[in-house]
Amino acid sequence: MDRFHYMAMADNRQRYMPLPDDRLPGRGVALAYPEAVLLVDPVEPEFKGEVDDKYQYSCENKDLRVHGWICMDPGVGFWQITPSDEFRSGGPVKQNLTSHVGPTALAMFISAHYAGNDLIPKVGKGEAWKKVYGPVFIYLNSSLVGDDPLTLWDDAKKQMLVEVENWPYSFPASEDFPSSDQRGDVSGRLQVRDRHISQIDISANGAYVGLAPPGDVGSWQRESKEYQFWTKADEGGYFSINNIRAGDYNLYAWVSGFIGDYKYNDVITITSGCDIDMGNLVYEPPRDGPTVWEIGIPDRSAAEFYIPDPNPKYINKLFVNHPDRFRQYGLWERYAELYPNEDLVYIVGESDYTKDWFFAHVTRKKDDNTYEGTTWQIKFSLENVNLNETYKLRLALSAAAQAELQVRVNDLKSENPIFSSGVIGGENAIARHGIHGLYWLYNRRSAFGKDSVSLAWYKEFVPA
Repeated sequence: MDRFHYMAMADNRQRYMPLPDDRLPGRGVALAYPEAVLLVDPVEPEFKGEVDDKYQYSCENKDLRVHGWICMDPGVGFWQITPSDEFRSGGPVKQNLTSHVGPTALAMFISAHYAGNDLIPKVGKGEAWKKVYGPVFIYLNSSLVGDDPLTLWDDAKKQMLVEVENWPYSFPASEDFPSSDQRGDVSGRLQVRDRHISQIDISANGAYVGLAPPGDVGSWQRESKEYQFWTKADEGGYFSINNIRAGDYNLYAWVSGFIGDYKYNDVITITSGCDIDMGNLVYEPPRDGPTVWEIGIPDRSAAEFYIPDPNPKYINKLFVNHPDRFRQYGLWERYAELYPNEDLVYIVGESDYTKDWFFAHVTRKKDDNTYEGTTWQIKFSLENVNLNETYKLRLALSAAAQAELQVRVNDLKSENPIFSSGVIGGENAIARHGIHGLYWLYNRRSAFGKDSVSLAWYKEFVPA
């Protein structure tokens, strides 16, 4: 295995990797947490000055189908293929580890990464519980003499599509792994009804639609003990979910561009061979009136906000000029450099959230290596304020980590906030370069004036 030095897990996330020895003391220096190591004297000089961190190669469940390693001489590929993520917890955008320095190729069946302890199954005393994880497919390929070994990645992707088509496999003999004819299908169409945007229903283009165990709205992202089945709706909002295990489910969905979650209230019972047409489903996002102002895009990610360049001392060359620029190490420390004394102030109608809204609301690291809470301000002017009306502030978070968010309106020094989240979150998505973790949505009524809103984090953020 010491001849496999090239790692690939996506078309735009593949590279020659450092050696395991490069992470050892003397050749590498551990940073804020042990997984992140600065390479100061690597065996191959080309890696000097780079950061190696396994979390930089995490991947969302929906895309985690194939990853692995290539040996250049002779041209041999070693690949792990996961045809289905029905056994993975947390839904389609839950992130998991893939391949990293070793060479290591992980089959992540379950983890608390980017989610916290909710994703660790809790089995009570005397409780009977079982679940089938996998199977996964290990694929070896080789290139002809004279051919480019990097084409083995393209071949692995083709094999992945074959395995997806063959799912569920017919060879498992266990009664706990149902065959295709013992499973069922669900299809339908999802539309969005928001009369403040359109007088007709809007096709839920690109909506994530899934079946998960019965629960509250959005409960699927914290569910850890059963199976989930997800798909993405087409441009017309039509969806089809196939090869669903028999059992009782709720149908859940969310649509990028609209806040909140959809849940079909009735329990759906899947039986062997069933083909259920749900017909037309309609999601009505939470709304009490027209939008007065909005910052960002309701897409459960912070990717649209300002993501700074990394500290030149802590670069991973793969992510220079890369769409996933948020995967660079230490971006949270850039906030204190941009705002050393005063915190972020955003002026509605003047500021640009792609330039003026830092992607992560973090604490400020001080010179003595301690951290202090930060308070951001949103300033706005409402020309026609109806003092007899109650306005609603809707606040969506794409991740949280041992933090308390307090909101104040107009009187920013008030001892009592109009809202406090309490201490929430265990995702550690910021330190793990994840751009999102769990989705949190808060709705708060308030008698707004013409002044400002402050958002303050009051718990210490320490990378871990």
